Amino acid sequence: MSNVALGSAAIAAGLGAALLGLVVTGLGLAGRQRFWLRYARQLTFGMAAAAVMAVVVMERALITRDFTVKFVAENGSSTTPPVFNVATLWSALEGSILLWALVLCGYAVAVAVKFSGRGPVALWGVSVGDEQSVIKVRGRRLGDPMVAWAMLVMFAVSAFFFALMVGPADPFISVEVPPGYDGPGPNPLLQNHILMAFHPPILYLGYVGFTVPFAFAVAALATGRLGEGWLAATRRWTVAAWGFLTFGIVLGAWWSYETLGWGGYWAWDPVENASFLPWLTGTAYLHSVMVQERRGMLRVWNLSLVIATFSLTILGTFLTRSGVLASVHSFTESGIGPAILGFFAVVVAVSLALIAWRGDQLRTPGRIAAPVSREGAFLANNALFAAFAFVVLLGTVFPLLVEAFDGRTISVGNPYFDRMTRPIGFALLFLMAVAPMLPWGGEGRRPPAELLSRRLLVPIWIAAAALLLAVAAGARGWAPLLAFGLGGFAGGAALRQILLAVRRHRWRGLVGRTNGGMIVHLGVVLVAVAFAASQSYVRQAEFDLEAGQPAWFAGHEVVYVGSAVVAHENRTERVAFVRVDGAKTYGPAIATYPFASQTIGIPSVRSTLRDDVALSVLSFPEEVGTDRVILRVTVQPLVVWLWLGGIVMALGTALSLLPARSKRREPAEEAAAEAPA
Repeated sequence: MSNVALGSAAIAAGLGAALLGLVVTGLGLAGRQRFWLRYARQLTFGMAAAAVMAVVVMERALITRDFTVKFVAENGSSTTPPVFNVATLWSALEGSILLWALVLCGYAVAVAVKFSGRGPVALWGVSVGDEQSVIKVRGRRLGDPMVAWAMLVMFAVSAFFFALMVGPADPFISVEVPPGYDGPGPNPLLQNHILMAFHPPILYLGYVGFTVPFAFAVAALATGRLGEGWLAATRRWTVAAWGFLTFGIVLGAWWSYETLGWGGYWAWDPVENASFLPWLTGTAYLHSVMVQERRGMLRVWNLSLVIATFSLTILGTFLTRSGVLASVHSFTESGIGPAILGFFAVVVAVSLALIAWRGDQLRTPGRIAAPVSREGAFLANNALFAAFAFVVLLGTVFPLLVEAFDGRTISVGNPYFDRMTRPIGFALLFLMAVAPMLPWGGEGRRPPAELLSRRLLVPIWIAAAALLLAVAAGARGWAPLLAFGLGGFAGGAALRQILLAVRRHRWRGLVGRTNGGMIVHLGVVLVAVAFAASQSYVRQAEFDLEAGQPAWFAGHEVVYVGSAVVAHENRTERVAFVRVDGAKTYGPAIATYPFASQTIGIPSVRSTLRDDVALSVLSFPEEVGTDRVILRVTVQPLVVWLWLGGIVMALGTALSLLPARSKRREPAEEAAAEAPA
């Protein structure tokens, strides 16, 4: 059987399993029959098996260069290196939707398995004042209406993406090609750096992972069980999705820096913003959910944040894959834009209708007893994240709205984003230091000033030391100096908390939501300080050099040694050999790909803990008897700390998923309690 037939059959089977899952789960909910819900679990496995089969068939077609598959004919090539040949799956529209469906089905299976065994699990609860009571359920948890509703939502989302692949984003279309045909391969920019093999899948694990908390949020609204139990049941799912999204964004910035050759890593590109928006709302949710768990407050706000985060992933999918934006990250114009935009509208409308329907039940008697308290700081934190997200969303979609309604083409550049987001970032760094030091309110009194001053003494000294060190190193300008000071303040606060936890609990002081979160804060501080330094003190110049000629720039010596033509399997490079600071020789190049209409620059970067020297070839002037190069040299301090900060954030996320201490079974957990239907 051909790859087209096998792949099409797998997609059809996946759609059938998703639709049947909708029907079976709906019947189980309508008739309150656990018999039907047991079949729903089996259908998640069938749906996932279909997605795996479709991906395996497509990868086989890419690896064997089966150009009778249209996707392979348009994106594959016999010259593409093996690792990038595999990554070609997510380098174009139809394959990226296929990857999305695969990850989504994986999450659906994980949810079905997690909530199908026996044992207690917190799925709902009630809060009265400041007292929280979480009901534990024993038995077949897939028989619980809340889990069934969550599975219904995941089946619906899965059905939508499978339907896209049956319709406008069909990856298995048959095509006839002449004998000896060879495809163009993926975009040249997507096959010259290894990060392309990892950045999109990790980003998708984060993007798609937010479907799980969204599904349980809808389930809580549908069942009317609006306590704090569903938050506990989905906390680790949300943290894991956030961690994948965070690391995916960092890898994307790293790829941009190493590949595009413009000397930067973040340009407020609309598609970069599309991934950053759900990160902002997801981060706000992870902070505010602690207030609800502790005090039973902010129910509407947390539900809204979960819904907004999932909705923004769908909006980001529209921006990336509809062709409405011109970006190095986006795909070509396609017919799936209206379908995704319609799905986005349905998600928002249904979610808002459910919140309005349950409005009376969502009211809670809890309130913030003292503004200067941890919950007060978290509320301020959420307001800032919401403002940050609004600023980025406005700058991203405003050009689209102007073009849609007025026909004019405008762009919103870096000055808008930098000017509007900088003060918000400073305020968030300040709150990052102060919030963990504040006690929870509810005792009818403000925290003692001496308690707060004692806890902040070490962070203040570290902030002062960071400022002095920056000034001694030559840093100038109020904005970067403020960033360094606040970074030291926030980093000192996080480090203080970690050291206290380690002293008290030894190695277990590094795990758990609170302690892992402090490690994440350290990573955020590293990223913030590196971002401020590299953006504020970047220096760039262009040099016209002959072979053997040196140039001095920003304290570094670069010597053009000469050039050579190097043939690779998928491209031909003319490499400029450049020695930096009399040590190692680097090789920025200009590459020519067989099917590309223009040459592609391949930069080379000398990285140290102090600064980076990025080299990009602009051209090789052709003059008889000379070997010349026009070279762009970009020097930026502390860039490597961006990537180290991202790794620290990923490590902190992983540690926060581990239990803080061994759990002792409480007597109340032994008692089986049935939920009201």
